[in-house]
Formats: sequence, structure tokens, C-alpha cells
Amino acid sequence: MNIQTERIKLEPLGTKHFNTTCRYSTDPENTKMMCFLPCDSDDEVMNYLRKCEIQWTMETPEYLDAAILSEGVHVGAVSIELLDNCTVGEFGWIIDKNYWGRGFAVEAAEAFMKYVNNRFGLKRFIAHADADNLSSIRVMEKLGMRKKSISSGRKNRSSEEERMECLYELDLTAKC
Repeated sequence: MNIQTERIKLEPLGTKHFNTTCRYSTDPENTKMMCFLPCDSDDEVMNYLRKCEIQWTMETPEYLDAAILSEGVHVGAVSIELLDNCTVGEFGWIIDKNYWGRGFAVEAAEAFMKYVNNRFGLKRFIAHADADNLSSIRVMEKLGMRKKSISSGRKNRSSEEERMECLYELDLTAKC
């Protein structure tokens, strides 16, 4: 897999991205609104990157993570968890805070959405976000996703506080 857009390149996320992944995935500010981050240790990051590499070798992976490169610099990642017999893709993304506000998440997600849909023929894409994560909500809306629900019970890893969570969806089977 090698996806190139006008400004970015996507490639399989793996151990070669260890140092830059550590930078953004262990940073509490960068990850404060995320359920599964920040990572607690470099070992946790390395173990995850090894699992990512294995997923890319599978005919039917559980998830795929792609590194986002801008001018050769690893600035973040975009991921898809494949659900319901590969008919639904759950999006996730993270951008290093040094590159926030440049549109990388939208550009990467659009490109990855096309790749994953061409490979698996999905029927829907979904994404969750902390209700206060306005940047991720804007990304979902720019991708054409619509809010399906808002619910309580979200726990971000860096906080014990119960939060509200938005669920967005893009139904590819809907007729105009």
C-alpha cells in the first residue's frame, strides 16, 4: 500500500515510525481526548507498531494503520478498524500537535477511505469523538459523515472523568 495525494503520502504504520509515534502517542496534551492514548511506555508503542505490521500482512485484517507523511516527515496516523465482516470501517486519526490545523487528518482520512473501500467494499464508515473534540468533529463533517448520536460513558485514558461521546456515520448504501 502506497497512497499519494497532493500534499501527503500514506504508508503502512510500523516499527520504522517508532520515534515519531512515541512523540505524539505518549504526549498527554496531544492525546487528552483519546480513549486508548497516551501510551504509558516506549514498549507499549513498539508492541503496537509490531501488531500493525502483522495486520498489514493479513488477507482479512482486524485493523489497518497508516503513517501520514508530509514532505517525508511522519506527522500522524490514520486507522480503520474493520467491523461486521468487513462491511463497516471505524475511523481513527492522530496528528502530532506540531502539525495541527493544516488539514492533514481530512486529507489522510479521505485517501484512506478510498483505499479501504476499494479493497473491502465497505457499506459504512463510522467514527467516535469526545464531544468537546471540535477538531475531530470538523474532520468527520468534512468527510461527509453525519452525527448519529451523542451519549455518556466515554472514558479517555488520561482521565477518570466520564465524558460525552459523539458517533458519526457515512452510509455508503444511502441513495440520493
